[in-house]
Amino acid sequence: MGRELKRVPLDFEWPIDKTWWGYFLPESLHEVRCTECDGGGYSKEAKRLQDRWYGYVPFDPRETGSQFLQASTPEVRAFAERNVASAPSYYRSGEDAIVEEAQRLANHWNGSWSHHLAQEDVEALVADGRLMDFTHTWSREDGWQPKDPAPHVTAEEVNKWSLHGMGHDSINAAVVIRAHCEREGLPLLCSNCGGHGSTEAHPGQRQAADAWTRQEPPTGEGWQVWETVSEGSPITPVFATAEGLIDHLVTVGAWNKRWSRESAEAFVKGSGWAPTGAVIGGKHHTPEDMPADLAKLEAE
Repeated sequence: MGRELKRVPLDFEWPIDKTWWGYFLPESLHEVRCTECDGGGYSKEAKRLQDRWYGYVPFDPRETGSQFLQASTPEVRAFAERNVASAPSYYRSGEDAIVEEAQRLANHWNGSWSHHLAQEDVEALVADGRLMDFTHTWSREDGWQPKDPAPHVTAEEVNKWSLHGMGHDSINAAVVIRAHCEREGLPLLCSNCGGHGSTEAHPGQRQAADAWTRQEPPTGEGWQVWETVSEGSPITPVFATAEGLIDHLVTVGAWNKRWSRESAEAFVKGSGWAPTGAVIGGKHHTPEDMPADLAKLEAE
């Protein structure tokens, strides 16, 4: 994501800040939301499991052989202490506030399968390579490396781990739900849409959508800056010369920010691309003030 230079026709007249039409899938290729799964793609049985994962329907930790969390559970208590310390004006302060918040967290987390996995759920995650914090070590030199011998990862330690840091993500949820359906012989995907979450409005629509590719704007002799934070849209007028675009970036700017001449010249006459932002030498830079010689600075 960032800014990129495009060479377009001098008479190119696409509106500033409006995403180019060729970057959108045509409306005629949009399918109809599935009425059976409401666009989720899961079967009714799998959808209920997903709701149990997030605590949207009743869940009892005893169903997976897990223990109820208490306000005094160390991981719950530690989380509550962090919450209270970070926002005393909201939580108040002192022991009573910590205990109250800890009890709230315990009650909330006791209603979610994601914090009370069974051993078979954990084994499914390990088999899918989803618990790297437990099964691998990481170093800057070698990246992730498997532990030897491979450890036995228990549900108890994973359930504690889920109470701090990032914990589980939606991929972990999908892995556990799929494994549970396979064990219990339950359908995973919606029978109406096959898991797509949508159905074709007319025959061949999906095949046509899969074959669709983005269409770039026409090329020409003009000079223009586009943003790529969204699908892509122009953020400057079209100029006949590189110097004209550089002067515009320096005097007027793009997205209400003026560029340094060094950055503008390096961008237009050099790479033609700049990231939305970068930290170089401990200082944050935007495209408007990006140093010309990034490689040299990064080496330093």
